[in-house]
This record gives sequence, structure tokens and C-alpha cells, in this order.
Amino acid sequence: MTALANAIKRKTHKERSQPAARQKFGLLEKHKDYVERAKNFHKKEKVLKTLKRKAEERNPDEFYFAMEKKRTKDGVHDGRLTQANKYSQDDLRLMKSQDVKYLSMKATTDGKKAERLQESLHFIGATCGSGIAPAPPAKKQRTGAAAAASGAGAATDASLPRHRHTVFVDSEAEAQRFDPAQYFDTPAELLDRTFNRPRKEQLADRRAVQGSASKSVEKRKYAAYKELAQRQERRGKVAAVAERLAYEKLLMGKGRKRKLGAKELAKAGVEPGEGPSAKVFVWKRERKR
Repeated sequence: MTALANAIKRKTHKERSQPAARQKFGLLEKHKDYVERAKNFHKKEKVLKTLKRKAEERNPDEFYFAMEKKRTKDGVHDGRLTQANKYSQDDLRLMKSQDVKYLSMKATTDGKKAERLQESLHFIGATCGSGIAPAPPAKKQRTGAAAAASGAGAATDASLPRHRHTVFVDSEAEAQRFDPAQYFDTPAELLDRTFNRPRKEQLADRRAVQGSASKSVEKRKYAAYKELAQRQERRGKVAAVAERLAYEKLLMGKGRKRKLGAKELAKAGVEPGEGPSAKVFVWKRERKR
């Protein structure tokens, strides 16, 4: 009989929503919401009662030995968490070495990711980031007696290859009269391109001018070059910080040392720098056993 009663479809009771006239007060509070709010209120009320009772029953002559190391500021307990000379010199030097290892690891990771990303890119039409810039305009060049070159660098960074297009001619006079725009049959504004350099007859076709490359492809290419530039820049910054921490770790080591002055640096032929690298120390020679 019970199974038969459960098989009968019952009416689904829905919760009452907030009336339209009270929509500005938000959702309608249910009983379970009131229970949670009441529990939170009574919990705070209990804490306040306990603190009030402790303040009323406080003994002004109460003393603990820990009070000797504590202090108050304007009648308020100053509970500082930091302690002077909490770590020894060896502990600090160990922390420096751990920081240097971590930063070196991060610099190596960024460097490898940048190399993998650089291998997947062709540096064609790169237009973003430091070291990744558009090619400079082409110029007439002469090599020896009979050569004229129309060069277009794909990147301004020294680590990236600089592409050139060299055209050989037969005489010095022909090299003087050489016109890259006429030779490549393209407008002079497109000579700086190392890719997708259409001819004049191709520019006459409207469909060729519009192109078929989608915006999403261009966006992904731009994002890839931007990520490469950012990773290369971050690798340099992290490596510089790791080098500075390693230098500070050496200064914390053993041995007598002194800082060189401006005159001593000039005599040694060392140019004074800025920041932490400007401090140059020399260690006293010690005879090792």
C-alpha cells in the first residue's frame, strides 16, 4: 500500500517569491536564512559578553613573566610579530642562496619557453615588443664594382637574423641606375616588406588587395610575438635580480673586505655604475692551508 501511495504523483510545492512591491529589498528571506542569521548574531553576542565579563573581573595586580618582554604604546598592547636578529648570518646566507637558485630556475624556464616559441615563429611582419620590430625601409647599396642590394631586416635585435635581398648587376653604371621598385615591380611603399610583396598587376585586382587572412589569425600571430617579447624581457629582469642576490650573498660570506672608492675605481679602469652594482669590494688576500 505504501509503494502504491508513493507511485501517485503529488503536487510540487514551490517557494513563495518576493512580492513585486518589495523587489527592492532583494530575495525573500526563508526560515533557513533566518536561522543562519540568528546563529551568527548570538555567536557575536556571546563573544561580547565574554569579553565584557573578563574586563570586569580583571585583576590589576596580575603578572606574568612574559610581560617583561612586552610593551604598550599609548595604553595599547604592541604585539609585534617581527623580532630583531631573529636569524643568524648563516641562516640569512642560506636564504639568499635559495632565492638565487629559484630565480635562476625561473630565468632558465622563461628562456627555454622563449626559445621554443621563437622556433615556431618566422619573424615575418613582426610589429610588437622590444627587439621585434618592422623592417626598415630599403636603401640602394653598392658592393664592390657591380652589386646593388635592396635589404629589408626582419628584426632589429642583434640575436635575430637580418634578411637581405641582394641583386647582382653587370656594371657600375647599371648599379647607379638600379631602381628597386621597377625591378621588383611593386610600389616603393612595399619595398620594406620581406613577405607578401605583391606586384602592381596583382594590386590592380580588388580581391587580391583585400586578402584572405582572417582577423583571428592576425590576432593570434600578434599575441605570439607579444608573448615572445615579454618572456625575453622577463628573463633579462629575473637574471639581473638573481645576479644581484648572488652578489649580496658573496658580501655576506667570510673574509675581510673593503669598498673601493671613486679614485681607486678610476685607477683600476672600472667605470662607476648605479644602484647595487656601483659598490665594488675587494677581499684581503688570505693564505690557505
